[in-house]
Amino acid sequence: MLAACIFFLCSSVTPVKNISFIDFRKSFIKGYNSLNIPQLQLSYAANFQNIQSLAGIQQQINFFQQIKTAVVIYKKDSLSKEETNDLDLIEYETNLNLQRLALEKDWLRKRPAVIPTNNFHSIPDDSAWYVYYVKRWLGADVNPDELYLNGIMEIDSVKKHINDIRLKTGMDSSTFYHHLNDDSFFLTSQSQVQQAFEHVKNIIQKNLSNIFSITNIPDIKVERGTNNELAQTPGYYSNNTFYYNYWDSPYDKKQVAWLFIHEAIPGHHYQACISKQSKLSDVQQLFWYPGFSEGWAAYCEELGKELGVYQTPYDELGKWEWDLVRSVRVPLDVGINYYGWSDAKALAFWKKYISNHDDIAMREIERIHRWPVQVITYKYGAEQIIRWKKILQLNSNFNIKTFHEKILEPGALPFFLIEKNLDDGKKIL
Repeated sequence: MLAACIFFLCSSVTPVKNISFIDFRKSFIKGYNSLNIPQLQLSYAANFQNIQSLAGIQQQINFFQQIKTAVVIYKKDSLSKEETNDLDLIEYETNLNLQRLALEKDWLRKRPAVIPTNNFHSIPDDSAWYVYYVKRWLGADVNPDELYLNGIMEIDSVKKHINDIRLKTGMDSSTFYHHLNDDSFFLTSQSQVQQAFEHVKNIIQKNLSNIFSITNIPDIKVERGTNNELAQTPGYYSNNTFYYNYWDSPYDKKQVAWLFIHEAIPGHHYQACISKQSKLSDVQQLFWYPGFSEGWAAYCEELGKELGVYQTPYDELGKWEWDLVRSVRVPLDVGINYYGWSDAKALAFWKKYISNHDDIAMREIERIHRWPVQVITYKYGAEQIIRWKKILQLNSNFNIKTFHEKILEPGALPFFLIEKNLDDGKKIL
């Protein structure tokens, strides 16, 4: 153990090959914690303000370069499954942090006197930073151009789902969209909104065992949101409580079911409870992967019929209406923050696919300006889980409960690690 400690304290020391992986892992955790690396923030401006001094950056570089040299010593066939996952995670985070540190080192030389809070495209090395943020937020190495093109494909797919629902109603397009403005689709008081969410909660709790093996989780409270910083979102989850945002205006009933699923059960609340019950390694507890967390919650919205809350075409329509917003946000984020679109061009892009919601458009454009890549996590993560599910469903032995359990049990991870654990060496995904 002494050799392992020396290894991480003295950057000039050559890695010692006889350090056990257990000691190496312990020393990595101790060394990583000692660096006090700030957590990823929603705001890119806040992340830049948290960049350390040149001395602090160099200390981090020395540490991760040592780790990069050391990880190749350990052979995966001699490690347990948990140890292999930790080794993969250490290697992934090492490379990602070295990418960040190279950018931060340049940032200290090029940073502007005042960091803009809503113009990511104007910062020095904006394209390289965007590529890094894509990898950090999504937990995957994806090309921004590919994200843009995939977003366009998703928009077309979602609009087809919406049109299929319209066809089921037998209405023409004009009549259908006029009908959606009928008073019967809206709630007009907070008590009605509260009751609607409580009703959905009760239905889901009764049907959860249809597709999930673990149903014994802590109860979740339902309350009206009061956090002004999160007012731009339909709702949010915190500390065993689902908060819906209601601002004294008619509330669309079609948004109730999918929103509760996403934020509460089996979305964020359920995932958080399962994660607490799982035995996450000490290495895994160092890191946060929003791409998986938001992707899981968005994927769960696909399960409304099995959970008993998409009882009419209009219930399901609410999910697709918001999925269209999420799909549009993917190329919108790339366009604004990577291609440098003006607000006018971004708004025109929005209007091309979504009508009569310019207020939401400007809210989303402002959000994308301040939180680059964050809005992409929902669609990207959900698409990965849906892809795995479609492939595995081709197997006659597919079990939806087992599928969900195997995804959630390891906790939030980069997507390549989740896929490896889900695939279990069969190489079919």
